[in-house]
Amino acid sequence: MVDGLDTDVVGADDAADRRDEILARVTDHAGRMARELARLQGGDYGTAEFDTDAGEWTLKYEGGDVQYLRFEGRGREIYVVSTKEPPEPGPLATALDDYDALVAAFNEHVRDAEAVLADLSFDPPEVASADAAVEDRERLLGRVRDCADAMAGQLRRVEGGDYGAYSARVNGTRWELKWEDGRASYLRVGGEGGIYLLSQYEPPAPRDVRAHAGDFGAFVQAFNAEMRELSDEIDAVSL
Repeated sequence: MVDGLDTDVVGADDAADRRDEILARVTDHAGRMARELARLQGGDYGTAEFDTDAGEWTLKYEGGDVQYLRFEGRGREIYVVSTKEPPEPGPLATALDDYDALVAAFNEHVRDAEAVLADLSFDPPEVASADAAVEDRERLLGRVRDCADAMAGQLRRVEGGDYGAYSARVNGTRWELKWEDGRASYLRVGGEGGIYLLSQYEPPAPRDVRAHAGDFGAFVQAFNAEMRELSDEIDAVSL
């Protein structure tokens, strides 16, 4: 007969229930730390480490909830809270002996963050208004637009059709006016990849207007000279 077969086996229910009760309280408490960390670090997920005299704690959180709480110390690695199986009562007790130190380290971490900003004064300088630059640009480009539209109207009369382009070189730089239905579609300086003084999209930068607006008059003069040549050529024709 085998000794011990008649001996009662002690049930683990009480120990498991007690562990689960403690783990529920730890998970809830660590979850509060996780939510505060998420607020402090400004993200939905992250990891933070806290050193104590007994070891190192790692708290990982996501969506404001604790993903795991790990203790590494006293020669052991213990996942106090995790998405996997719960720790055994012995390792849990070992880790929880240092839990108060974890909370103290966490609180010090938060207080340090408060202290960083506590004495900070922030008085930014006034932001300069772009009104004057925009108004000047619109005023100059409005005059360019009026003149370019007048040129487009003349080109339509001379060339016929509904669209076309006129180009000339000014101080070695190519200027191109594209027109459609008697109005300027765009005015570009510098060929492909150049600066669009006029377009159907965004206006040019003020510096680009400053750099090229002064040569627009020479572009108009080149246009006028070409129109006069055409007129002279036609006048020379006799029927």
